Amino acid sequence: MLRCQQCLLLLAMFLLRVLSITEPKRSFVMPESYAASITAPREGRLATMACAIILSLAAVLVLRPPAAAEETDTAQAISTLRALSHGFTAVAEDASPAVVFIKAERRVQAPMRRRGMQPPMDPHSPFNDEFFRRFFGDRFRGPEQPEGSEPAPRYRTGQGSGFIVAANGDILTNHHVVAGADRLTVTLHDGREFPATLVGSDEKSDLAVLRIEGENLPTLPLGSSAGLRVGEWVIAIGNPFGLSHTVTAGIVSAKGRSRVGIADYEDFIQTDAAINPGNSGGPLLNLDGEVVGINTAIFSRSGGYMGIGFAIPIDMASAIYLQLRDNGLVVRGYLGVRIQDLNTELAESFGLARTDGVVITEVEAGSAAEQGGLRSQDVVIGLDAQPVLDVARFRNAIAMIAPGTEISLEVWRDGERKKLTITMGSMADAQVAQAAVSDQLEAWGITVSVLDDEQRQAFNLREREGVVVTAVADGSRAAASGIRPGQLIVGVNHQEVNSLESLASALEQAKQTQRPIRLVLRQGTWTVLAVLPQQP
Repeated sequence: MLRCQQCLLLLAMFLLRVLSITEPKRSFVMPESYAASITAPREGRLATMACAIILSLAAVLVLRPPAAAEETDTAQAISTLRALSHGFTAVAEDASPAVVFIKAERRVQAPMRRRGMQPPMDPHSPFNDEFFRRFFGDRFRGPEQPEGSEPAPRYRTGQGSGFIVAANGDILTNHHVVAGADRLTVTLHDGREFPATLVGSDEKSDLAVLRIEGENLPTLPLGSSAGLRVGEWVIAIGNPFGLSHTVTAGIVSAKGRSRVGIADYEDFIQTDAAINPGNSGGPLLNLDGEVVGINTAIFSRSGGYMGIGFAIPIDMASAIYLQLRDNGLVVRGYLGVRIQDLNTELAESFGLARTDGVVITEVEAGSAAEQGGLRSQDVVIGLDAQPVLDVARFRNAIAMIAPGTEISLEVWRDGERKKLTITMGSMADAQVAQAAVSDQLEAWGITVSVLDDEQRQAFNLREREGVVVTAVADGSRAAASGIRPGQLIVGVNHQEVNSLESLASALEQAKQTQRPIRLVLRQGTWTVLAVLPQQP
């Protein structure tokens, strides 16, 4: 810029000099006063002309950059785009060898053949054509099968994706990709095909681990999803619609998505990278080529991509993987409480200015929570020095803590902060207790279930949660007491029941009274009592 100013100054001096030289000279002599009167206007005209020329040139220089500058800007823009493109291609090339195609075959029961019945024609047979059927009938279908003969096994095939995480052949994928499969086959990017065995599967998190045996197996490094930022570039690799090793790119649209209805424990990464059927189980990668998520599901009104995909964060998946690898199952921490989110009204009633935290609505008898001093209507605002935001995140955090671990809870009780130390229980123990309750109820002749959409429709119930009687054995103690299918168990003695856990707790307390047990049952607007003996 300084050099341009210097050039313009020199140009102005040159123009003034030229204009002064070329001005025509006068031969007559004028009075001094007259000469002075016309000299100033002449010099002003010269300066005005010089300035006009200089400003015109400056405007051209400023408003019309040199062609060389335009070419430089274009080259820099193209170079930037090439660098970004190289980042995507490098990740795709490095990661693709470790991404696998999974074929899951489920055996389906074929009907027994009747005498004279011929097997169906292969749909790919060249004789499966109207022309051949018109002239030759069904003679190409094959020989008749004897009555009662066992038909050839038939398989229904599903497909998905996965990725190798260890040199021993461990593969991470989704539970729903392999659930119920009788035969699993894994195909690598280089065309190698391996039979796979199921190491373990966890429906609650929708994760599974497979294993193949092979040499020189490529692996993918696991990153961290904790530091992932909204707006960050991510890359999805998978096999949508069976199209092997398809690469798509997008950004992280959101984090911590829950209540999507895909799994019991949800903390999804939302992305707009294209994910379609067949992508399930494939990796979601950052630009360093590290796995930050496992592609799991999409939101769609048409069954295809609509810009909203969900991936399980790799931090959760890594913890599940280690348990499945080492134990074949997942054992989760269990607190033994029922909780709900805070809203503005509840927060104000507790004297809280914010809605962060969860309210304890019920504490199970004998649970880790009860033993640690947690009470109903406590508001949990902190877990191990970290803030508690909502029910979904709190459930996920508790479930990932190993049984036997001591945790520190900060609660809001009676207008004061209190700290509690609790030793975590095991969800497996709670499930054993629930199984024991089911055994006791069945001994009375009662079969129960958690209330869901199917049960609500079957029994025409309006309640959103609870325990429903689904069957009563003829001649049983329950039938004699007037218990009928479709009734909700809403209480035991004086204790409220709205879940299998609370029913287990209530029955355990009822046993300690050594008296007959009263069940409080509701059907529609009617509430009835049924009395059952301590011993079935």
